[in-house]
Amino acid sequence: MNESNKDLLIYLLEGILKLKINNVEYLNLEQNVGNIYVKRKHFDLFLKTDIGNIQVEVNASNLNYVKPRNMSYICAIYSNHVLKGQNYNQDTKIIQINFSYGLEDSEEKRVYYVQDQSNKKYVENFTIYEINMEKYINYWYTKNKEKIEENKEIIMLDLELEELKLLSKEDRMVKKYMSEMEKINSNPEFFEYMSAEEDNRKIENSIRREMIERGLKEGLEQGLEQGLEQGLEQGLEQGLERGLEQAKIDIAHNMLKDGLDIVTIAKYTGLAKETIQEMSK
Repeated sequence: MNESNKDLLIYLLEGILKLKINNVEYLNLEQNVGNIYVKRKHFDLFLKTDIGNIQVEVNASNLNYVKPRNMSYICAIYSNHVLKGQNYNQDTKIIQINFSYGLEDSEEKRVYYVQDQSNKKYVENFTIYEINMEKYINYWYTKNKEKIEENKEIIMLDLELEELKLLSKEDRMVKKYMSEMEKINSNPEFFEYMSAEEDNRKIENSIRREMIERGLKEGLEQGLEQGLEQGLEQGLEQGLERGLEQAKIDIAHNMLKDGLDIVTIAKYTGLAKETIQEMSK
C-alpha cells in the first residue's frame, strides 16, 4: 500500500487477471455498515482501478468461516457500487482475489462466477479468484522452470529473501519486490502492527465452533471404535477429548502460519503458551 510500489501491485494483479491495468487507487479498508448490529468489514486490500473495483484477501487457512465471510465482503461491495449509481449497469467489474492456504485442491487457480448449470452468467461483472498458494510455491520447490516463469508474480509472495535473490536475477519487478521486503523486515513498526492485529468477534466464535464440531466428529469416530472394547460411554469421552485437543493444535498451527502472536493464539485455543512456543520452533 505504498504509493511508490503501485507498479509492483499492478504487476501482481495483471499476472492474475490477465488484463492490462493502468490506474490504481487505494480505498478505505474499513467499510461502514448501516446497521449497529452488523459488524464493520475490514479488508486486507481494497482497490479502485480502471478495470473495476478489486478486493484482496489473504486466507491463512481453509476453516469453514473463511468463504462465507469473504462472500459477504464482496457481495457488500457489489451492492454498494450498484446502489450509488444513477442506473443499474454492469460497466464496472467487481472482483475478489483470495490468496488461500490449506485448500487441498488440485487446481492452482479457480475462477468463480454467478451462473447457471449451462454456464450462462447471471451478471457479467462479478468474479471471484481463488489462488492456491501452496500449489504455486510447490512449483518453486520442484524446480518447475516453465511454471515458475509463468507465475513469478505469485510465487515471489511466498519466498524467503535468499530465494528471492535467485528469482530476481531474471526479473526487474521481482528484484524491486525483494528490495521492499528487505526494508519491511528491518522495520520494527511493521512487526508491531502485525502482532497487534486481532481477529474480530465472528472469527473467534467461528474458530471455537469449528473446534467443537471437529472434536465431536473425531470423538464420535474414535469413541465408537473404542466403545466396542471398553464401553461406549468411556470411549466417547476419551475420543471427544482427543478430538478437541487435536483441533486446537491444528488451529494453532494455522494461526502461527498467519503470523499471530503466542498470547493471541493461547487466548483463542486455550492451549498453554509453552505448548504453542514449542510448536513454533
